[in-house]
Amino acid sequence: MKRGTRHPADNMDKNHKWTIKEILEWTTAYFKTKGIRTARLDAEVLLGYALNVNRLHLYLNFEKPLLPSERMRFRELVRRRALREPVSLIIGKKEFWSLTLKVKRGVLIPRPDTETLVQTTLDIVSSLDKPKILEIGTGSGAVAIAIAHERPDAHVYANDLNPVALDLARENALNTKAHVLIFGCDMFSALKDGTKFDVICSNPPYIPDGVIETLDPEIDYEPMNALKGGPEGLDVITRIVAEAPAFLNRHGRIALEIDFDQAEKVSQLLKTAGLEVDRISRDLSGKPRVVIGRIQ
Repeated sequence: MKRGTRHPADNMDKNHKWTIKEILEWTTAYFKTKGIRTARLDAEVLLGYALNVNRLHLYLNFEKPLLPSERMRFRELVRRRALREPVSLIIGKKEFWSLTLKVKRGVLIPRPDTETLVQTTLDIVSSLDKPKILEIGTGSGAVAIAIAHERPDAHVYANDLNPVALDLARENALNTKAHVLIFGCDMFSALKDGTKFDVICSNPPYIPDGVIETLDPEIDYEPMNALKGGPEGLDVITRIVAEAPAFLNRHGRIALEIDFDQAEKVSQLLKTAGLEVDRISRDLSGKPRVVIGRIQ
């Protein structure tokens, strides 16, 4: 937007006593003109954040007028969302696995589909006492923290190359009281010979480079190195599959989040590395989401 140009959100009449109901309806309609598919939900979340109340409070107070200071604060949030900044970055937090995690620019925002990776890992270690689990590329720490939250007896380790991500993951672990050992390194480079895990899990970059530009504009606010996986989306996955077997216990498993159309190719990568394809977990929409390989 050119400097000096009025933003459409400034069209909220400052002299009108906007009620919660009216401002939600206006914002929803405005977001729809911007191509935002979750227009109503986003309007409610942002207004609740501006007023420091939950969404139920909004519905119970539909006819309550907003104060001028509240309208001003909300107008700025609307402005940012209209530019397609993700809601979670605007409010600084994201719900994942019923946990509230802090998010920030420069670190991948946790997605609901990645909860499939958490559940799959928990299923794998359900019969093990004090399992040892490593997450490669932890980002905000969402997966490792969720696993540690469900299995406080587990020894959970997580790494990342990004120093911003490491700081954020440690902060989230502290805030959620999750016992996770978080360290910086590339893949397995910091691990000593002989270090073994029951499960190595990862949500690696797996989007083909050419697909990135076709995604929603919100993607521009996220780190490309956490998304782009090379021409076929398999560059990082290939490295993990090649190196992981040396760090797995006998009958240990590797769990990898994938794009829904990569299951066959990733399965072949596992077989080439001498791993047996244990199973493929599907997300809530029924799409293949996690491929599990096992030491034979």
